[in-house]
Amino acid sequence: MNKQIGALAWIIPDGFTPVRSSGLLESHEAICIVNCTTDRATVNVTVYFEDENPIENIEFVVDGQRTKHVRTDALEKQGSKIPKGVPYAMKVESDTPIVVQYSRMDATQAENTLMTTMAYPV
Repeated sequence: MNKQIGALAWIIPDGFTPVRSSGLLESHEAICIVNCTTDRATVNVTVYFEDENPIENIEFVVDGQRTKHVRTDALEKQGSKIPKGVPYAMKVESDTPIVVQYSRMDATQAENTLMTTMAYPV
């Protein structure tokens, strides 16, 4: 079967990392990418904010037939990072079809919450 798996562009509209965490776990978010092709994927992330200019062209690689989990607090471009306590959205683009999942660990209470969803393929 030679069916293409994935898309070249994905949107994640709801990002938010709380300022405070409790207990041993830290609140965080991640984009989880799988590259089912044999080709190397160059991935480019743009982060959008309500009242600030976007952080553009955050680039990394996902090798062929591999997965990569990237915490959003690790995304950085020329010293600009996603601040905690600020709503944001992301566009994830690739030169090779990929699949993107978004996860959030909310550790603001003793009863932690994990939420995960598929990003929207464009």
